[in-house]
Amino acid sequence: MAKPYVIGIDMGGTNTAFGIVDARGNVIASDSIKTAKHSKIEDYIDELHEAITRLIENNDAVGKINGIGIGAPNGNYYTGKIEGAPNLPWPSPIPLAEMITEKFGIPCLVTNDANAAGVGEMTYGAARGMKDFIMITLGTGVGSGIVVNGQMVYGNDGFAGELGHVIMKRSNGRMCGCGRTGCLEAYCSATGVARTAREFLEIRKEDSKLRALDVASITSKDVYDAAIAGDQIAKEIFDYTGTILGEALADFTAFSAPEAFVIFGGLAKSGDLIMKPVQEAFNKNVLPLWRGKIKIIFSEMKEADAAILGASALGWEIKD
Repeated sequence: MAKPYVIGIDMGGTNTAFGIVDARGNVIASDSIKTAKHSKIEDYIDELHEAITRLIENNDAVGKINGIGIGAPNGNYYTGKIEGAPNLPWPSPIPLAEMITEKFGIPCLVTNDANAAGVGEMTYGAARGMKDFIMITLGTGVGSGIVVNGQMVYGNDGFAGELGHVIMKRSNGRMCGCGRTGCLEAYCSATGVARTAREFLEIRKEDSKLRALDVASITSKDVYDAAIAGDQIAKEIFDYTGTILGEALADFTAFSAPEAFVIFGGLAKSGDLIMKPVQEAFNKNVLPLWRGKIKIIFSEMKEADAAILGASALGWEIKD
């Protein structure tokens, strides 16, 4: 008799969300832990095992899990390893699928976290019915999942689709966690927005609600709150961020001519504050061939569910 559930795990740079998912894509139960809380990957896996085991026991799912799917930063679908993830604190490579399988006694597959979100969006969200789209995840970093002809693009080595590390500023660009300078991620992630805020506050002299905060600890949420309250500098921070992202999407269009870009993650909650400058910069910079043809839309999935569901789909690929 087929086992009725899988586990989907969304491993982000800040939080790890996980859930029990049935064959219809219903998240039966979910929870989360902090990702970078532990200095050793073994301690992280111990905590993850304890939390997921508790979830399984509390939902009458013991012995009913077909497989575990994980969306992780720089997760390689081919090898099951995390390799060179800039937002994780542990030495690379991490044989994650092997470690999880050994710890849980349940087979496991791994993919990139943004690819997992893309699979979830294609199956359950805004990209239903689309065969060509690009998922852009705006969180601690900037990730992407590229779907062409209905298939996720993994490339020759499993690492295709690192659009967050396309260089947007080749002169005097910011240092990125990947070790290069000027990457999209350094400007359009949540941490990039906070960096822009600190730069603006240093350069600009106008009053701002942000000046009442500890500048070193400003977050993208602080910038959002200030912008909603009418703060001009905060609004300009979003304009700056959205313009860079829109220019990047215009360039990405030339690669795969997607039907749509789907924007997912914490910054998507900013709504028109981010979308208006994105759309304006995209329209200004995209080749006329595609102008007016490509949608830029927000994810329709709950923030955690898209990646959990996408990751969980890997669990169904595992056969006895």
